[in-house]
Amino acid sequence: MRYFIEVSYKGTNYSGFQIQHNANTVQAEVEKALYIFFKEKINLTGSSRTDAGVHALKNYFHFDFVNVIDPSVSYNLNSILPDDIVINNIIKVNDSAHCRFDAVYREYKYYIYQKKNPFLADRAYYFPYKLDNDLLNQAASVIKEYQDFTSFSKRNTQVKSFKCEIADSKWVNESGCLVFNIKANRFLRGMVRALAATMLNVGRGKTSIKDFVSIIESKDCTAASFAVPAQGLFLVDVWYGEKHF
Repeated sequence: MRYFIEVSYKGTNYSGFQIQHNANTVQAEVEKALYIFFKEKINLTGSSRTDAGVHALKNYFHFDFVNVIDPSVSYNLNSILPDDIVINNIIKVNDSAHCRFDAVYREYKYYIYQKKNPFLADRAYYFPYKLDNDLLNQAASVIKEYQDFTSFSKRNTQVKSFKCEIADSKWVNESGCLVFNIKANRFLRGMVRALAATMLNVGRGKTSIKDFVSIIESKDCTAASFAVPAQGLFLVDVWYGEKHF
């Protein structure tokens, strides 16, 4: 039988979502908790990679298990997990369901705050500079006109395609922060942070909309900025087709 695990986590103390050799990751902690509770090794498959320090309100693993698992098991697993990781739900799915390949859309938000606030320091990027919100949203709208985001992908990647279908892209005010909100079928390594960083240059008047378009069309990652930190980035949601549940 196949199960999806829905998790939330604060990524500050982790080297990313998916398991890595000699590194503390969210996947490693969840697999450890499963081993302690079920007394057997369970290998997880992750839906979306997140880099070191990135947070998630909703992300998924899937795994196969021979026995029926009651959703209440999440209570026991949460008592084993560190305080910065929580299992929200364990869901039985069709045996063919895949938490990575069957995802229809993923949504990210990048948070910045412009007035010093000690309660946001580990969950947003302090950016105390004047910004033109109209220019930011003009740039965000431009993104929806393109599919090739080579310019906003880190070099050390093994993907075969740099094309992403953007469903939504905008800047909004939320909980005292200025937030870049983007939804797409897939994302490249470093893509959301690079888009946010490059658009902040637009918002400051350092990069024109015309130049922003040129950066996209150049398909050259050296033209974009990647200069925003991980703590402002949240994976907000992952959507799946109902046929799997």
